[in-house]
Formats: sequence, structure tokens, C-alpha cells
Amino acid sequence: MKFSIIRIYDKSQDYGGTRLLVDRVWPRGVSKEQTRLYYWWKDVAPSPELRKWFNHDVAKWEDFKQRYRNELSEKKEEIINLVNGLDSDKSIVLLYSAKDENHNQAVVLQNFLEEIFC
Repeated sequence: MKFSIIRIYDKSQDYGGTRLLVDRVWPRGVSKEQTRLYYWWKDVAPSPELRKWFNHDVAKWEDFKQRYRNELSEKKEEIINLVNGLDSDKSIVLLYSAKDENHNQAVVLQNFLEEIFC
């Protein structure tokens, strides 16, 4: 199973695969029709408290990764069940809206999923 991450505002290419939005808040200016979204997986996004604390501050990145991984670990069974229910022949595309392509929850989630499924 292959997991990739794509910023939801990136319209430069047509990305195949099962598209999952992994933000807790719907991205501004994006219509549900244009996303070709399979599922809005907001329950796997960082908790509101963690999201607000991090506030995309790169200085908090290492702590954010650990705290978010702890949240993901608590949801591991739910995560496994959802991913196992997807078409395993397709790649899974994790969509996110953060401007920073290297320091966001999708990066952490991708790594977490790869540890479980790859």
C-alpha cells in the first residue's frame, strides 16, 4: 500500500488514488466537488487543542510530532479499520491545507501509516 501527501490547493497535477482529507477544518476556498474526495477523515486530524497549540510554529515541530503520534496511537484500531476498508489496489492520498509542506500533520500521519502498513 502506498501513502502520499498532497496539498489540497495543488492543482498542477491529477493525482490518482483514494483521496482522504486529513484536516479537522475544511480548507478555505475549496469546494467539495473539486476535491474528488473519498472521505473527510477529520477524526484522525490533530485534536483542536493540539492544533491550536502548534499553530504551524516550526519551533514546536518535534514536540508536535510526538504529541500527534500519541493521539494517533490512541486511535490505532480505528485507523487500521478504515485503511483496511479502502481499495488496497489504489494508493492513498492524504490531502492537507497547511502552507508548510514539510511541517504539517499529513507528514506525521503518512509516516505513522507507513509504519503500520508497509
